[in-house]
Amino acid sequence: MSVLRSSLIMASGTVLSRVLGIVRAIMLAATIGVTTNAADAFGVANQLPNNVYAIIVGGVLNAVLVPQIVRARLHADGGKAYIDRLLTLAITVFGVITIITTLAAPLLVSLYTKGWSESQLALATAFAYWCLPQLFFYGLYTLLGEVLNARSKFGPFMWAPVLNNIVAIAGMAAFIWQFGLDPTGKQTVETWGQGQITLLAGTATLGVAAQALILFVFWKRMGLTFNLNFGWKGVGLAPAMKTASWTLGMLLITQIGGVVQTAVASTAVGGREYINGQYVAIASVAAMGIAWLIFMLPHSVATVSIATAYFTRMSLHAVEKKFDELKNDLADGLRTIAMISFLATTGLILLAYPISRVFVGEIPSAIALGNVVIAMVVGLLPFSYVFMIQRAFYSLEDTRTPFIFTAVQMVFNVAGSLLVAFYIEPVWIVFSLSLVTSGSIVVQAVLAFFMFKRKFGSLGHSHLTMATLKFAIAAVVSGGVGFAILQALGGAKPGAFPVLSVLAAAATCALIGSVMTAVYLVVLKLLQAEEIETLTKPIRAFLKR
Repeated sequence: MSVLRSSLIMASGTVLSRVLGIVRAIMLAATIGVTTNAADAFGVANQLPNNVYAIIVGGVLNAVLVPQIVRARLHADGGKAYIDRLLTLAITVFGVITIITTLAAPLLVSLYTKGWSESQLALATAFAYWCLPQLFFYGLYTLLGEVLNARSKFGPFMWAPVLNNIVAIAGMAAFIWQFGLDPTGKQTVETWGQGQITLLAGTATLGVAAQALILFVFWKRMGLTFNLNFGWKGVGLAPAMKTASWTLGMLLITQIGGVVQTAVASTAVGGREYINGQYVAIASVAAMGIAWLIFMLPHSVATVSIATAYFTRMSLHAVEKKFDELKNDLADGLRTIAMISFLATTGLILLAYPISRVFVGEIPSAIALGNVVIAMVVGLLPFSYVFMIQRAFYSLEDTRTPFIFTAVQMVFNVAGSLLVAFYIEPVWIVFSLSLVTSGSIVVQAVLAFFMFKRKFGSLGHSHLTMATLKFAIAAVVSGGVGFAILQALGGAKPGAFPVLSVLAAAATCALIGSVMTAVYLVVLKLLQAEEIETLTKPIRAFLKR
């Protein structure tokens, strides 16, 4: 199976999952708002399992699992003993850690917040007790999925989150049916009942469990079996853990930056108030989460799909010592990612307010969210570059270098976040934090690129530079056309059609997004960008079939 065909299969699952994720986020925003205290309480609690998972083993598994499983397949049993032992170890470790972190929910909530009232902390903690068991199932999902990826079966890993979103949407619908909508936070955090907490957070965790367990079905279809095996010695886990040590260090410093940034963002709630009966919408933790969802849409659909397919291929080339082919894969992946990221960045910045209006029913909250989206999307292209380059280093089992350029990024991020905490007014705190993050990612991307070049040689800079120039020209032209259409519709000011209602905003995004995409592709075709042919060829073949 070709890399781009594999990427297309993964992207199709990711697209559907992200569409459902957007529906889920819209329903959540309508239910508890985006700039409300209840939304921030749930936002912190629901993010905790992701943060803890990342600290413990998330990136460790991603960094070492595929290369190790590829090597294990050379064993006489095809790697079954290795996989059984690794999965048994993971289930044991994840189970113990999940129990410990769930019991530590009050401590974790207090770590990620600052300046919250006792009632808001209590609500966030109650949510966290229900959300933290997600940690176990995230780990199980990653391990089961990476075993499938290592065998070039990419679809299930990317399609499983669809089930997660379906379950969560069903839970959200049940919540709305039973408790109604409260987008402006008229219900205070003190009046939330146990039934509301259980239904909202419990179904979120149920969705993650379904996402993990469904992968056993695909294991069975492939003829894979799993048997508990506690004989962990002598199967090669020690080299994997040694390789993972730098990745674990990288994750620790990343989460330190996340703790600082979330704590600073949480202080913005202190600026919320009603003035002359008008609610002052100020973005905080929940808005940052929605903006991240919007930011991750093009990244997860394009970059993750492309990089995951190339990662397995680069790992095989590393095992076979075909380093020139590995570098060609990296260069091809970077150009394809850049082509998509330029269009996505331009479109998301131009349509930030209409997109935010789709998620948020009130104009002030939509404007607050739109500002955060703009600041965050500035870092989309370098973020995607870093993701791809990290996979190249991981395929070579070099986790030390990614630690170095991530550590540098975190120094910039933490320093900038602390400056924001001291000098920026609450209304602009999350916007400023997002700008700081984007700037630090630019530094990280430049450093990562040159560190790879220094260790492994050139990627063909002239080809990459020329392709990037073509993408930039096409993005400027398509952005100009999109801006003209937006202005013709009245712009993004309050009362204008693009932000008049959720339906009007969605129609505006669909219209301008489609036109911009068509213009972008036409300009690239006129500029004879070969990447467009590389991307569209498997799509045309897929449609013919």
